[in-house]
Amino acid sequence: MPYLYQDSKPRPAAHPGAARATHSSGKGYEQLRQECLRRGVLFEDSDFPACNSSLFFSENPPIPFVWKRPGEIVKDPKFILGGATRTDICQGDLGDCWLLAAIASLTLNEKTLARVVPLDQNFGPDYAGIFHFQFWQHNEWLDVVIDDRLPTFKGRLVFLHSAELNEFWSALLEKAYAKLNGSYESLKGGSTIEAMEDFTGGIGEMYEVKAAPDNFYEILEKALKRCSMVGCSIDTSSAAESEARTPFGLVKGHAYSVTGIEEVSYRGRQVQLIRIRNPWGQVEWNGPWSDNSAEWRSVSPSEQRRLSQAARDDGEFWMKFEDFKVHFDKVEICNLTPDALGDSTAHKWEVTIHQGSWVRGATAGGCRNYLETFWTNPQIKLHLTEKDDGQDECTFIAALMQKGRRKLKKLGAEMLTIGYSIYESPGRDGHLGKDFFRYHPSKARSKTYINLREVSHRFKLPPGDYILIPTTFEPHQEADFCLRIFSEKKAITEDLDENVAIDLPEPLHPTPGPQETEEEKQFRALFEQISGKVSAKHSGSEQDVKRGERLLLLSRATRNKPDIFSKNIKFKNLSLISCRNIISLMDTSGNGKLEFSEFKVFWEKMKKWI
Repeated sequence: MPYLYQDSKPRPAAHPGAARATHSSGKGYEQLRQECLRRGVLFEDSDFPACNSSLFFSENPPIPFVWKRPGEIVKDPKFILGGATRTDICQGDLGDCWLLAAIASLTLNEKTLARVVPLDQNFGPDYAGIFHFQFWQHNEWLDVVIDDRLPTFKGRLVFLHSAELNEFWSALLEKAYAKLNGSYESLKGGSTIEAMEDFTGGIGEMYEVKAAPDNFYEILEKALKRCSMVGCSIDTSSAAESEARTPFGLVKGHAYSVTGIEEVSYRGRQVQLIRIRNPWGQVEWNGPWSDNSAEWRSVSPSEQRRLSQAARDDGEFWMKFEDFKVHFDKVEICNLTPDALGDSTAHKWEVTIHQGSWVRGATAGGCRNYLETFWTNPQIKLHLTEKDDGQDECTFIAALMQKGRRKLKKLGAEMLTIGYSIYESPGRDGHLGKDFFRYHPSKARSKTYINLREVSHRFKLPPGDYILIPTTFEPHQEADFCLRIFSEKKAITEDLDENVAIDLPEPLHPTPGPQETEEEKQFRALFEQISGKVSAKHSGSEQDVKRGERLLLLSRATRNKPDIFSKNIKFKNLSLISCRNIISLMDTSGNGKLEFSEFKVFWEKMKKWI
């Protein structure tokens, strides 16, 4: 994955109407579907084949899975049966309850659901074995196509499935999300907020229930009315407690959805209730206000109908809000972006987005603990000009997201520990140097540095100019990132990194000789040989992969030919990341690749520097 320094100028929030096709053929869903209908074949997705590599990357399947299309599993398959509802989500044999809890929340908002799960798909006369779903990734909406071959064992779906055995939208959605992240195994373990954001382009906030503000009930009520997605969970004290059941029927370390919050009239007084759903589709709270509790006998039938209360073992239950605060530990809220909200919604957020990278030796300075390098991190100026209505301060949420780490799991990558600091601007333009941070404390910061995909926090600051510094905890750690600012009033941001340069001596360009030496002839022949190999291997694939791999293969090949290089230059191996960074540095023609002459210049520089 490239960690080339990216332009971090502010960008508008992406709109899903322009979702980008992602299939390697370059063709969109409708074009692929029409081709299959014309040829009379069912679609087979070469990008995510029906084989073990799409299932697991670290192990072989524990049981012999058989890939089957819905029509081979049941006689009369349906895409959606009687509407897409939260009872259509039943967990299978994959540790992705975090994803399922997000899908359950997704079904509560018809408009958002219809974006992620286009509803004009079916198993009718125009069925071609192809389906598509849309996901948000780092300020871009992607259209992901899949075939409908699903992993089964003894004729039944192994992973996510609907309570209705002939309904398949949820199983196909899980497959599309697995493809987006590289495999089904990549979905093991995660935070509900991660999937919620990928379904909406929204921004997440996390609350510790025991330390929640006094108006926490009102916060949740307002969030659900705004169509925000809400999840909750119970902490574990050790790995042994994961998915352990409490005496009250709750499951520790398990992701639940919050699907409703209401007040009910009970014996002459109002009681605050909250409705929770277990994505297993079973195992429910058994305390006060549970499905068969005595409290419901004192509630009128009309009130029960209003609350959709029914004693079914479907994983959904009501509980008293006070009990909820006692038994649950974390709540995650995904606030939707303005384009995700209906026109009738009273409150909309203003959104500004920056893309950037932490690059070793350039912009990966680490946190404030590492003062010598902290100043080299990317710096974004934030102009807060409009106060909140009736307030003296400006409210905004800053969310820092590291990109693509889940997909890199199969390469051994883990989530980095990330966070950010906010400083008052000194009133001058340009990138701030080390001395500024030596003598000035931060005005605000992320609540913690943590190894989650995204770190976000809500702030209230007086109008003025501020500098936001996104960082990894330790220096020299490489990753791409996306920084989003959600503000109640319009906020203006600008990048301060355009003129940052590392002060290294500039070696002279090599003087061309009258003719190539024997070393140069060998090197040119090897360069052309490797270029040809990669061009053949990646015919029709993305160019950045081709160019990165070309340099990577060249570096590996030349390790075995020491006569081509100076004996003083020794290295173990160039990584693909390093190769791409070299291309970014030395590509003087701006075409995104290195010609032989450009690589020669790089090699002479390398010898000079060493």
